[in-house]
Amino acid sequence: QVQVVESGGGLVQAGGSLRLSCAASGSDFSGNVIGWYRQAPGKEREFAAVVSPTSSMRWYTDSVKGRFTISRDNAKNTATLEMNSLKVEDTAVYYCVAGTYVGLIRSSSYVDYWGQGTQVTVSS
Repeated sequence: QVQVVESGGGLVQAGGSLRLSCAASGSDFSGNVIGWYRQAPGKEREFAAVVSPTSSMRWYTDSVKGRFTISRDNAKNTATLEMNSLKVEDTAVYYCVAGTYVGLIRSSSYVDYWGQGTQVTVSS
């Protein structure tokens, strides 16, 4: 069982950067897939990024690929999402998530644990 709490959201100018953090607790953080979802106003939650337990695999949705980097530190039970070259359309609530399988967690149906969300607002 894993609990995740995310932080680091805020207001940033387009083209700028933010780093989101996810602090985890529970019995098996290192064995879990960790990812990020986001939800823009009036939109469905969408998959953004995921990293496998040993960081051997990282997948990103096409809209953030090349701009966002997901990483994790199993010794510290933390994960991060570094966001660069931010665009106005990146504005959303971002959720740290955890699950069992890196391939399946790209579908919200297979997310086992959700954080409470942190707001990211990108202004022009």
